[in-house]
Amino acid sequence: MALIVQKYGGTSVKDLDRIRNVADRIKATCAEGHHVVVVVSARGGVTNRLVADAKALHPHPDDREMDMLLSIGEQETIALTTIALHSIGQPAVSRTGGQAGILTDNVHTKARLIDIKGGDIAEQLEQGKVVIVAGFQGVNLDGQITTLGRGGSDLSAIALAAALKADVCQIFTDVDGVFTADPRVVPAASKIPELAYEEMLELASLGSKVMQSRAVEFANKHNVPFEVRNSYNNNPGTMVKAETTLEDVVVRGVACDKNQTKVVVSELPDQPGAAARLFQTLADAKVNVDMIVQNIGRDGVANLTFTVPSDETFKAEAAIKACLAELGRGKLDLAETMAKVSVVGIGMRSHSGVAATMFTALASNGINIQLISTSEIKISVAVDLDKADEAVRVIHNAFDLDKE
Repeated sequence: MALIVQKYGGTSVKDLDRIRNVADRIKATCAEGHHVVVVVSARGGVTNRLVADAKALHPHPDDREMDMLLSIGEQETIALTTIALHSIGQPAVSRTGGQAGILTDNVHTKARLIDIKGGDIAEQLEQGKVVIVAGFQGVNLDGQITTLGRGGSDLSAIALAAALKADVCQIFTDVDGVFTADPRVVPAASKIPELAYEEMLELASLGSKVMQSRAVEFANKHNVPFEVRNSYNNNPGTMVKAETTLEDVVVRGVACDKNQTKVVVSELPDQPGAAARLFQTLADAKVNVDMIVQNIGRDGVANLTFTVPSDETFKAEAAIKACLAELGRGKLDLAETMAKVSVVGIGMRSHSGVAATMFTALASNGINIQLISTSEIKISVAVDLDKADEAVRVIHNAFDLDKE
């Protein structure tokens, strides 16, 4: 008998028929003699609707109230899924994130995990029940509801699997696994049978929408292997684990993030500590910064260019203006939204020529590169938003990823 943690995303529980399908799958897993803990997301479209309602009332809603509002979505799903299981004779009980002992820090809308106590999950499992847990949410030490950021149900599932010492963690979604690119953009994209944590982390953080990057980071840190698979069939998915057998593959996939805003800070004092103060101010405002380029200082001033997530532009703008006021000089320009296109693969550590192939392919198709950032296993470029999909297809073809 194994302990299995299953996570079902919003598309898998979008309507009552899909919830019934999930209930049947859960019951079938129980019939094989396993204990099952299920983490569910809000039903597809619910979170977006709640966000839209809040912003219709106020352009920048209070973070605490947004957590109070958005936590409703998962609580609806756990109750409906439990009721669906009851209707087919499967004992089950629902638990909110707080009832499952998911403790977080005090940062609303992007809380970080402090501890996973599990609540009474073990006792409920021993009684033969399936435990349905609300993903995406927890409580802080003051008992306030917090949420873990978009895609946070992935993190809930991985963290519970680690805390409960689960034998298997399955992330169910509406695709067959992780692909070499978004199949909607690149029809020839192929499913990747297995990935290393590092590769999955890069793909997730660079725009692949299959997994939340923080969930992958947690899995890597606590060595929680997991499988991404389709909730509508029984096909094998993509296994993500510490080591893979395909390290000779140079590039594993192409990711695209269309949620990036280019920020230019000019006439910054060219002196030690100026850049540090700027980025500390952004860090204090909980703004994630990426793709930083600093130009050579001239005439006592320097220019910085970097990107931030588009949904954090408002916070970034306020933080930067406050910092420049303290420094006594500097100008801020916010460019239009742009796209970050990236190639990822642990094989890049031992193979040369990846950047040359990527840049040549883009140049040959008239796609201009505005910014570049690299790591051992990825290369990212910023391009105009209207060129993003073409860039993904061009790069995918350049590395023959349709032949994986």
